[in-house]
Amino acid sequence: MKSEIHPKFYRNATVTCSCGNKFITGATQESLRVELCSKCHPFYTGEQRIVDTEGRVERLRRRFGLKSEEA
Repeated sequence: MKSEIHPKFYRNATVTCSCGNKFITGATQESLRVELCSKCHPFYTGEQRIVDTEGRVERLRRRFGLKSEEA
């Protein structure tokens, strides 16, 4: 392997989630920001939550005549 081509590895990199959860892991950056973590991800929490960007879910429901979950 060539020397000096690999990124620096940080053993104590801080990961911050948008829900406020923080944890430490190894990464090639000192700090990371993520949108979902194991504390707020629907797979791990058992909740059915849709992360909607730009109203795409509502547009799909209007197009196919589906009822929204809030109604």
